[in-house]
Amino acid sequence: MEPTVVVVGMLRFPPGRVKQVLPHLKTLVDETCRNDGCIAYEVAEDPFDPGVIRFSELWPDHVSLERHLKAPHIDPWRSAAKACGLIERRFTAYAIGGTKLV
Repeated sequence: MEPTVVVVGMLRFPPGRVKQVLPHLKTLVDETCRNDGCIAYEVAEDPFDPGVIRFSELWPDHVSLERHLKAPHIDPWRSAAKACGLIERRFTAYAIGGTKLV
């Protein structure tokens, strides 16, 4: 399945709270990969910016992404992130319109 939507984003937490976030993040990633129809859903701590968690996502279409954003595991994740001190949230979705380069 070829992706038509790519999402890149980041969340910023107080650096000392990232360990508290990780179990909730694991649940989010597991549920998303198991149930939401993503092609890829990658998450990593930024080694150069403490407290930042970066996301990269590939979705087959915009409908799948919208369904993911309304999935039952999203609200509990957002509540947990807020409880862990979420400072900043930035995500951007892009339509893939060109030919795969690599």
